[in-house]
Order: sequence, then structure tokens, then C-alpha cells
Amino acid sequence: MSSLVSNKKGICQRARPEVLAMAGYTSARSLQVPEAQTIFLDANECAFEPYVGASGLARYPLQQPGLLVDALCRWLDVSSRNLTITRGADEAIDCLMRAFCVPAHDNVVICPPTFAMYEQSAMLQGVAVKIAMLDRDFGLDLNAITNTVDDNTKMIFVCSPNNPTANLMDTGKIIRLCETFQDKVLIVVDETYIEFSAQETTIKQLDNFANLVVLRTLSKSHAAAGLRCGAAVAHSDVSALLQKVLAPYPLAVPVIDEVLSILKPKNAAKLVKKRADIVTRRDEYAAIMASLNDVISVLPSDANYLLLLVRDAEALCHRTREAGIIIRNQSHQRGLENAVRISIGNDEEMQQLLMAMDGKPAPAIEHQRIQTITRKTSETAISVNVNLDKTNPIQINTGVGFYDHMLHQIAKHGGFSLELECDGDLHIDPHHSVEDCAIALGQAIRGALGDKRGISRYGFFLPMDDSLVKVALDFGGRFYLDFKAKFPESHVGDLPCDMVPHVFHSLAEHMQANLHIAVTGDNTHHMVEACFKGFGRALRQAIKIEGSEMPSTKGIL
Repeated sequence: MSSLVSNKKGICQRARPEVLAMAGYTSARSLQVPEAQTIFLDANECAFEPYVGASGLARYPLQQPGLLVDALCRWLDVSSRNLTITRGADEAIDCLMRAFCVPAHDNVVICPPTFAMYEQSAMLQGVAVKIAMLDRDFGLDLNAITNTVDDNTKMIFVCSPNNPTANLMDTGKIIRLCETFQDKVLIVVDETYIEFSAQETTIKQLDNFANLVVLRTLSKSHAAAGLRCGAAVAHSDVSALLQKVLAPYPLAVPVIDEVLSILKPKNAAKLVKKRADIVTRRDEYAAIMASLNDVISVLPSDANYLLLLVRDAEALCHRTREAGIIIRNQSHQRGLENAVRISIGNDEEMQQLLMAMDGKPAPAIEHQRIQTITRKTSETAISVNVNLDKTNPIQINTGVGFYDHMLHQIAKHGGFSLELECDGDLHIDPHHSVEDCAIALGQAIRGALGDKRGISRYGFFLPMDDSLVKVALDFGGRFYLDFKAKFPESHVGDLPCDMVPHVFHSLAEHMQANLHIAVTGDNTHHMVEACFKGFGRALRQAIKIEGSEMPSTKGIL
């Protein structure tokens, strides 16, 4: 333990003398006693919110907000002493440069081909960049690195998985770097893409090496590039130095709130599955692309992208750009020639890319009636995407199994694509989730219809076994619901039957439609299902494009 304490002091003495000597900026926010009613008159803030419904926007947040620190510590399994939250990993790189490197004197070592921001950040701070190329397999060349380091080297950057080559770096070699330069050089391991691989994080080595810094971000693994939230994980004394040079209020309140939502256990579990889907799709398309004429090879990937070595990178990028698809030419990178990096999109995007890469003309893109709705309340958070001119995909997850089945019936029999996901307060009951999903779906259908020009406008009915449902639908622009049903049972599966009329009320209201439903029968399951199927068939008729005229003598709906 004593040697580790010595190591800590040793590596921190390599920081800029003026940073070691300075006192960090201290906000009066740090003086607030938890749960105390503190009056803040210190920061020239306003004593009111900027608009009705706003919360917490008038006041500066803490530099390291407590709830966010706790959430990231749980995610990364580290102590708060070892964490510095930054605006993405890019700001962590910048803070490391400013805390440790003396401009026009010190240098850092990078291992190309690698992430361009290491060099960019060094240049902006007046720090020299020394080059130790990766080996022929794009692995770390320890001899090259050792021969490149000198007395003024403050950092060695290791990207694993490496951007743009997508391969993991050998953990044993990273450990050897930490050992070799223990009191002299920070070993900065950038793990932006680590969640797309099966390898353990090097954070687990933090107790063994005081000169290890690990960069993480939510941009890729948590689909949160627009939020700009990342972290540097380091020993506490290094973290303290980083927070000295970090901006006093780096994170906006809305960013903090959104990240807390992203890191909730239920949502984190969903993201694990979505990352697994990306990995599966990545491997499928890697095999397909390897067979294309213009592709020489596809490098193995442990990230959410592929690096392709091709015959003519510039021509390929031009061809895909002409098809409306942007891929990244990486041929400018040291050690790469005719290389392109391709992020893994959804299946439809990847299929269009394959056509463009293969020189096939993209099918003419017709106008499609698409609408996306995001609805958030204190009880539910809902995302709905509707495409009235496609039949797939249909993906529904409300948390209420039978309701999922019924909404699937609407989309299937309505002949349109529906993606709907809800995170609701099911621990109370299904009411809010069921009703709010219907509201959001109604809004999405109404938005997708646009001005309704050319639609059939009306739709009708269907029988189902012992049940007979009569459905009449009119997208006339006025809301009215007449729902007649006497369900023998109180529930079908986990769906309360008293919520069924609520669903159609919300749909009709938010579609701005006139809707009549009457169902008879003996089996509650059949009766409820008949309502949803019948509505779907009526919807199919009503949204069908029959021409270009407005289906109203008034000239507007």
C-alpha cells in the first residue's frame, strides 16, 4: 500500500506546477447543506424559472452533481473519489492536457491509426505529439512506444477498442505500459466502445496503478451522443487535478436529468439488448460486405462500426454520398490507405448502403406518411413511430402483454408500420400506460395523415367467431366516440376490460376522428380482440390513398 501512495504522489508531481499550486474554483453551491433550505444570493441568478413548468433552470448546478455522480459510480463500479464527469470523453482529454502538459515544452504519445481528438486537443494546448505506430495487426507496439517516450512525455493514449480499426488492445500490454512508466507517464485508456465487446474494463486495474486513467462516455454505448456526458476514472489525486481545470458548471440541468433517466436499471437492461442487436447486425453485414467486389477486406470489429479496406475509398464514399448515405473515409489516417469506416445502422439503412456500395440504383423514394411522437408525463414515457405506407416493422412494448397483442392487431390489420415503446408506472396499475399509449398513437396517426388529401376517409366492420363487431370510422376532423360493449369478464390477460373504451376514446380524440364501435359475443377475449382487429381493418380502408383529391366538399378536413 505504501508504494501505491508513493506512486500517486509521483504521478501527480508530473502535473503542471501552476495547476498544482492553484486553488480550484469553488462555487457557493458546495457550501449547501444537504436537504437544508439554503437561500442563494451569491451567483447573480434569477429567483424565478424562465417559463411555466420549468424546474431547476434558474440555478447553476454543481460541478459534479451528486445524483449523477452516484448513478455513474454504480454504472462503472467506482468510488466517487475516482470519478470526474465531463462533457463527453473529449472534454476529459482536454482537461488531462491542461492539467498535466506545459505548453511548448511537454509532449504526448499517440498510436496511429487512432482517434483524431488526442492530436487535436494537444495541438490546441500547444503540446507536441509524438508518434508510435500500431503494429501491422493494429496492436500496441511496446518497443515503439518505449523508444518514443522521453523525459517530457506526460501521457500515452491507448484507444481500446481502437477508433477507427475497431480492435481491442491487449490488456497485458496496457498493464506493462502502466508498470514501465509508473511514476512518469499517465496511461490514458479510451474505452468509448468497450460495451460492444466482451472484454472487461481496465478500470479493474485502477487499484494497481496510480498512473492509469480510463475514459468512458454514454455517447455510443447508451445512444446519448446528443447529451455530451462522459467521465474520466482515475485515482483521487488525479481526479482532484482534473476538477481544478474543469469548467465550474460543465453540465446543463436537462443533461443531468436525461442521463439519470438513461441509467435507470430498467432502461439500462433495454440498452444491453439493443447493443446486442447492433453486434449481431454488425457481424451479419461484415460477412456480406466482405463479398463485395470493391471490398478487399473487412477488419474484425469489437465496436459499433466496421473498418473496410477497399479498392478506391474516395470513389466509394462519393458513390454512397450520391445515394444520400454518408460513410467516413479514413484514408488520411497514418497507417491506413483506402479505408472507410461504416457505423452500424438499422436493417433498412444497411440494406440501402449495400445497394449503393454494389453500384445498384436506389429505389425511388416516394413520399411516406410518417410521424414520430414522444410523450412524457409524470406517469409514463412513450415513443411512437408510425409509417402509414409501410407494413413493417411492428414492434410494441407497453409492459402490458395483452395490450401489446391488441396494438399489434391494429397495426397488422391496419396495414401500417408501428413502433411503440412505453415505460409506465405499472407498479400502480396499467391505467396510465394503456391510456397514454392510445393518446400517443392517436396523435401519431393524425400527424402521419397530414392534410388527408387523397385518403378514402371512411372504414367499416368485421366478425370474429362468436363475436360480431361493427366499426365505423370517419377522419372528418371532429372527435366523437360511440362505444357499445358488455364484456362478460373484467380482464383479458393483464388488460382491464374497462380500459378498452378508454383506448378507443383516446384514439378517436387524438386522431380527430368520428368512431363508432359496437361488439356482441360470449367470449371476452374474442370480443376485445374483435374490437381491435375491426378498428385496424377500418383504419386500413380509411387511410388508403385513392387519388389526390381532398375527400370533402369543404376542401379541408
